Parts: sequence; C-alpha cells; structure tokens
Amino acid sequence: MKSGRLSSSMEDYLEAIAALKKEKGAARVRDIGELLKVKKPSVTAALNSLSKAGFVLHERYGYVDLTPEGRKIAADIQARHDILVKFLTNILSIAPQIAAAEACRLEHSISPATMAKLTKFMSFVETCPEGRRPDWLKGFDHYLLTGKRPRCKIGKIKAELPEK
Repeated sequence: MKSGRLSSSMEDYLEAIAALKKEKGAARVRDIGELLKVKKPSVTAALNSLSKAGFVLHERYGYVDLTPEGRKIAADIQARHDILVKFLTNILSIAPQIAAAEACRLEHSISPATMAKLTKFMSFVETCPEGRRPDWLKGFDHYLLTGKRPRCKIGKIKAELPEK
C-alpha cells in the first residue's frame, strides 16, 4: 500500500487519528471506532494494514500514533478537506454541515491537478483586493436566490485575455 494509493477508508483512519491526537492528545482504538462509526475489529484490521505500510505506530491495547509519513498524508487530506469545505460554503453557499459531509467524499477522489487549481482559485478569491466578496460572486449569489442572471462583465474580461 503506497501513500499515493491509499483507499478512502485508510485515508479516513489517518485523518481520524490526527484529529483525535489534536483534540484529545491521544488516539485509541475505541475513540477511532466511535469517530468513524465502525467496530473495534475493523479499526484493528485497518491499523494493522496502516502499521505494515509504515503510516501508524500501534501496539495492542495501546495508543495509536502516526509516523512522519502518516502525519504528512493526514495533513494533506485535512488540507484538501478544508479547501473543499471553504469552496462549498463560501463560493457555492452550501450549508456547512452538508459541505463538510460532501468534502469528506470529494477529498478522496479529487485529482492533484484539480486540487491545485481549486486551491489557487480559493486563494484568488480570498485575497480580493477589495477586501470583500467580489462583485462576480455577488452576481452568483443573486442568481442562486432569483434564478436570474445579472448583467455580466465577463465578456470584456475574456476579450482582454490572450488566446491559448
């Protein structure tokens, strides 16, 4: 099992361990099972696989810790999750609870290239020189509320862009 090809489930375990360590200072099999809503034998089997792959340290009946590689993967998963939640809530105006659930599913399947562009897009929006929600996003908000498109300035912008 290579870090680039962990299953969604295995990524969820790494993310859960990191979250528990951050929240409680330690991760235990029982806590991981409660967080992921799975039974202890499933947690133990997953931890054994992750341990063999070099992503976690776990002794029977002991605490679970992430290896440096496991921490790196967990941090990457959390970063993808955070960007997706921001996009879904701040751009698409999806309710936070729904956005978090959707982000959990999307974070495992989005390609690195798409994630990189989405990250840049969010940075672009968040660093708006106006210091507030850009006008074009306000236009989208209006469209979401009314179903009617406001006058669009995008044609002028497209005309100014160089051809690809």
